[in-house]
Formats: sequence, structure tokens, C-alpha cells
Amino acid sequence: MRVKQPSRWDRILDQKPKPLAEHLLDEVAKLFAEDLKQWPLPVEFEQRPAQDFAQAPRPDDRLYAQAFHLAELDLQREHDAYDDYFRNQRYLEAGLTAADKATLLFVSSFVVEQALALQEATHTKFTRADLVSLLQRTRRNFFHLEAKATA
Repeated sequence: MRVKQPSRWDRILDQKPKPLAEHLLDEVAKLFAEDLKQWPLPVEFEQRPAQDFAQAPRPDDRLYAQAFHLAELDLQREHDAYDDYFRNQRYLEAGLTAADKATLLFVSSFVVEQALALQEATHTKFTRADLVSLLQRTRRNFFHLEAKATA
């Protein structure tokens, strides 16, 4: 007796439905990761400090990893940990330099602002925990894209 092989659609049909909010976070994370791959970041460069970043070379992945970490601390309102990070220059332990500090703050602020913009656009349908989840998904997508680009 021959066993029927499942069709390619059976696996999809057998999956549990994904809530709309989860699907939205996944899709926004993909778009957000694409934005972060651009340098300079897609912001309006109207102010002088922002123009300086536009002229600088694209930071390496260590800076992006630290920017995601700082953004999560910010969204979780972990003010003591955020303070400790800069007071004790934890970015140096991650292989960054003192000269990277301004770019780190710039990228971290961009990440936080993008997450908060989603919250504002959805009229606070997403909690801060959801926004942290968004950043974690974005980080995975960003580093996955980076790995594909270098392969």
C-alpha cells in the first residue's frame, strides 16, 4: 500500500493561524531591516549633525548590534542600565571606539523612533513589549540580510 505524500499546500493549511498583529510585526521588521541596510539611514538631513552622518562611512555590524541593544533598553525603560552602558563605556567592550559613540547614539535613536512611529501610526495598539519584539525580529532580519550580502 502506497502512502500519499502531502502536497506542498498541506503544510501551510495545517499551520496554526497567525494573529494579524504578529504578521504585521513580522512584515514591519522586514521593511525596517531593509531601511537599516541603507547608509545613510533614510532620514531627512535638515540639521547639520545629521548631514555629518550622511558623509561618514557605513558603520560595521558591531555598532548595529549595540544600537539594537541600546534601543531595547530605551524601549524597556531600563534607564539605569542605559546610564551604566555609557557611564562605563560598555561600547568599548564591544569593540567600538570613543569616536563611534555619536554614530551609536544616532543609529540607536533612529531605531527607537521607527518603533515608536509604528506605535503612533497604529494608535498605540502595540505595547512596549511588542516594540521590543519588533526590534528583536528586525535584528534577526538585519543580520540575516547582512549574512546573505556577504555570502
